[in-house]
Amino acid sequence: MGSLESGGGAGATGSCKRGPPPPPPLLRAPAGADGPRRVSARSRLARFLLFEKVDYLEWIGTAAAFFFVTIVFVAFFPGSTVVERPTMLLPSRRAGSGAGGGRGGAEAVLPLGLGGLETGEGVVFEPTRLKERWARERREEADSLAKLGKPVRRVGVRKPRLAMVFGDLSPDAMQLQMVSFASVLEAMGYEMEVFSFKDGPCSNVWITIGITVNFLADDTNLHISVDWLDYDGILINSIEARPVFSSLLQEPFKSIPVIWNVQESSLAHRISGYNSSGMIQILGGWKEAFSRANVVVFPNYVLPVMYAAFDSGNYFVIPGSPAVSFQTDRITSRSYDQDVRVSMGLSLSDFVIAIVGSQFSYGGFFMEEALVLQAIGPLLQQYPSQNSTQLDLKVRILTENVTEKHRMFLEAVALNVGFPSGAVEHVAAEDKDKLLGVSDLIIYGSCLNERSFPSVLVQAMCLEKLVIAPDLGIIKKYIDDGVNGLLFPRKSIGKLTQVLLQAVSNGKISILGQTIASAGKVHAKNLMASETIEGYAVLLENVFKFPAEVLNPLTAGEIPVVFKQEWKWHLFEDVKHFNNMNETLTGYNILQKLEDEWHRNQMEDHHSNASKIDETFSVMTWEEERADEIANLKKRVEEEELKERSEQPHGTWEEVYRNVKKVERMKNDLHERDDKELERTGQPLCIYEPFFGEGIWPFLHRSSLYRGIGLASKGRRPGADDIDASSRLPLLNNGYYRDILGEFGAFFALANRIDRIHKNSWIGFQSWRVTARKANLSKNAESAILEAIQTQRHGDAFYFWVRMDQDKRNHANKDFWSFCDAINAGNCRLAVLEAFQRMYSLQVDDDLNTLPLMPNDGGTWSVMQSWVLPTRSFLEFVMFSRMFVDALDAQMYDKHHQTGHCILSLHMDQHCYSRILELIVNVWAFHSSRRMVYVNPETGEMQEQHRRNGRRGQMSIQWFSFSTLKSMDEDLAEEFDEDHPDRRWLWPQTGEVFWQGLYERERIIRQQEKERSKQQSKEKIQRIKKRARQKTLGWYIKPPPDDVGSLNDTRTVDQ
Repeated sequence: MGSLESGGGAGATGSCKRGPPPPPPLLRAPAGADGPRRVSARSRLARFLLFEKVDYLEWIGTAAAFFFVTIVFVAFFPGSTVVERPTMLLPSRRAGSGAGGGRGGAEAVLPLGLGGLETGEGVVFEPTRLKERWARERREEADSLAKLGKPVRRVGVRKPRLAMVFGDLSPDAMQLQMVSFASVLEAMGYEMEVFSFKDGPCSNVWITIGITVNFLADDTNLHISVDWLDYDGILINSIEARPVFSSLLQEPFKSIPVIWNVQESSLAHRISGYNSSGMIQILGGWKEAFSRANVVVFPNYVLPVMYAAFDSGNYFVIPGSPAVSFQTDRITSRSYDQDVRVSMGLSLSDFVIAIVGSQFSYGGFFMEEALVLQAIGPLLQQYPSQNSTQLDLKVRILTENVTEKHRMFLEAVALNVGFPSGAVEHVAAEDKDKLLGVSDLIIYGSCLNERSFPSVLVQAMCLEKLVIAPDLGIIKKYIDDGVNGLLFPRKSIGKLTQVLLQAVSNGKISILGQTIASAGKVHAKNLMASETIEGYAVLLENVFKFPAEVLNPLTAGEIPVVFKQEWKWHLFEDVKHFNNMNETLTGYNILQKLEDEWHRNQMEDHHSNASKIDETFSVMTWEEERADEIANLKKRVEEEELKERSEQPHGTWEEVYRNVKKVERMKNDLHERDDKELERTGQPLCIYEPFFGEGIWPFLHRSSLYRGIGLASKGRRPGADDIDASSRLPLLNNGYYRDILGEFGAFFALANRIDRIHKNSWIGFQSWRVTARKANLSKNAESAILEAIQTQRHGDAFYFWVRMDQDKRNHANKDFWSFCDAINAGNCRLAVLEAFQRMYSLQVDDDLNTLPLMPNDGGTWSVMQSWVLPTRSFLEFVMFSRMFVDALDAQMYDKHHQTGHCILSLHMDQHCYSRILELIVNVWAFHSSRRMVYVNPETGEMQEQHRRNGRRGQMSIQWFSFSTLKSMDEDLAEEFDEDHPDRRWLWPQTGEVFWQGLYERERIIRQQEKERSKQQSKEKIQRIKKRARQKTLGWYIKPPPDDVGSLNDTRTVDQ
């Protein structure tokens, strides 16, 4: 942690008050032998600079050396290092030396040669970045909402839901704190669920207060199967819950607000060891986890300094914790008998005074010890001793780091006060519990102004020890002088003697002191409970942003006092004895597990490298033989190629091109297919599961009936037959539209040339969130749907299995449009009405009653995009959806893209109108006169909703019929194809652009190509016919016959 000590100053005059700064050394210097020498040196330097002739190059060299030394000094001086977090205002107060520089007060007992001492000013930690960010977010949100032009409102239909994650459920102080806080949160209007990696006795405590407990897989290599999107915020407690970040660091859970409550120091003690051992991977994992949390909460101002290596500007301190009170029960259960006192050099008759102080190190603690010892001196009269070397009054000083200089100083001060040798000693911090247990009186001697109440005082008060402390602001806030403790003025520390004489009578604690100690024990048990609970409540208000359908909880100022004034001790009476006695090991389990995993990976890498080296040497033994074989093989191949080349018939380039394309097609058609793909081709239905990110993998199926479709090229499952939606629809490469479209991005990607990838007569979709809620189709339900499809029981039907009336967002069981308004900041109807006006080019008043009727006839509607319908009907729905989404985008894009706000959300929301798209399939199915059938996901029982016989007079078929939608689609395609508009237009990017004119133009182009080819053939034939022929060069002379005799034969010529 380092020392908070600054430079030395003059001694104090019996108080911790700021004194005047010491005079400069030159002004205090006595006139003596050194005086003339300094004056002479200064005069010679002045004469040299002013009167001597100095070469120009010497001046340049001198100036360069001066600036170089200055730069090096500023760059490497320790005080020049800037550490932004945590903000530490180091103590800078210096004590004066008193009038005339004489030694008086405390300095009378200080040993000579130790010099002046200083007192500390204080330690301040300010979460500057967090507060600035919260203020900026509130300011930007107010400005953006004002620019929307339309009011947004909260239509609360459910309570805010929080998840609390623990490493285990063993009874400890953190469990007590969180159980108490959860009880307050319930009173404020929150709903909570508890998740833990290990079971423990505290699971019954959570169940007692009505909170569900769930258990997560303890294996760090397994995916966590929890839909964190169901919760408005997550509270993670203890570093033992570190494995949960493996899920929260993946999409789509990266945007969920997380508060991490860290109360252990075990990890901080390992940081330097990890750096020296080269465990960079472990450090990187912890840094990533600390950076993922929106806020990391500490219970004191020491831990932020210890964890400074992981700080990314998200540290926050909420002082107060029942940890000290909870641990004190373990201390009081021990018997501080003669053995314990003997181990500390004490006897049973000794009256022990413990001097404790701040846990921060600073220069002033030397002076404070001297002042306190001087104030204790008058008590020596109450402990007469026949042996001058032994005294029943013992003083023990609790010290973090004891040096030899410190021991010498303490011994000199004690002797000057009048203590015999051995009566005043230091005690190491490791023996703090023992010291507080055997002490009769506790004096807090530190004058360091701290932001939180000292924990050592809380522990002393819980042990029913009389506490005496200075009247610092934080101490006066919780200790009432004369009621639960005794105070002395810090500006007049000499009055401590009067307080001690009031507390000690006849060598023992007085009756008044015993009464005060008893009251202090009762008070300390719930010390700072109210402030801690209020601090967490305020933090939740700043971090968690609730959607429009969530009811506003009570604010921190509205919490009833009865709920926050004490910890829930009564709930832990039956499980307290299960407490882990060695709490110093808290947080080391996860560290040991991660270290073992790191060592195991290192060994595997070492073995893999060794095996590669062995393989290299084994291969080298066969190099020569293989070289000979390769040479012979090359010879044979060359000879065969020469033979083939001489006999190969030549063809045209067109034939070569056709052969290459044929080979490529055969290569694509003959790829090896897995069993699921082969089974999928022979079934009538395929259900697609859209997903984005690795966090969803545990919720996806691996069967022939289901197939995943990833909205991004990254995060796809290895070895799975998933579809890359972004390659089929380039629009999804834009993160803005990928987030805002959600499952509709998968709809558009599949519908884009659907015959290339989907060859089934029916198509379905199931949200991964349905599987996370265990509301997905069972085997019985799947068989029931397949049977209904094959038998055509309901014809062109719309099957769904997630009901709106059972949705967690619809506790009030609202009707369709009211529910849509509730989850869209009260503006769903207005947005849908304006979208229909743009879509159908209607000029009507903004009368919400003109919306398509969605009757409340006792039936229910579909939510969460889990349904099945014929492929042809799906394409019709996509045709309608593309135009509807384009109208919504034209309405929302400008303001939402610029400010992050839209009229469908109270806060910045990257999904905006995705909640309207979740429900719009019901409007299309109802008004296109399709049968809507609910399928029970467990039993497969089917029940038709909104029967068509009862819809007569309620449907707007003329606006949702296939002919109307087809004509509108062709009009948009014609506009895009012929006019080529340069405005930003979403519709052409969501799928195919096709109309009859485009088909006619393509037909004409093909016909023209055909005619051009025929004309080229005719011209070629004519050129061949008209080609000029070469005349013969001469007559052909027939050779003589073979039977003509030889020239040597003798011929007879007849006369």
